[in-house]
Amino acid sequence: MWEQMTDEQRQRYGVYRRAALNKSAVKKLVSQVLNQQITSTLTFVIAGFSKVFIGEIVERAVQLQNEHGDEGPLTPEHLREAYRLYLKESPATEATTAVANGFTKRLF
Repeated sequence: MWEQMTDEQRQRYGVYRRAALNKSAVKKLVSQVLNQQITSTLTFVIAGFSKVFIGEIVERAVQLQNEHGDEGPLTPEHLREAYRLYLKESPATEATTAVANGFTKRLF
């Protein structure tokens, strides 16, 4: 796969691999949201899937930018639209719970 990548794709992949979310900031944010302390392992896991999520949103934003024929860096509008589409296309993001008859019921 590496051989099939262009130089630009290899460079972007290298930047992605080296990028990391600040673990102390993640731990602080999650602790505030949950109102309890979390372990370093959980902090590592949350930072990891957050990085993947951010990558997916940015990738979708780049697709939208190309579809619209926009040039230059991504704009907040591209990112907002990518996130909106992510929420629309991801039924698991809704706050729902399964009920006995197979239907779902909104929690909020």
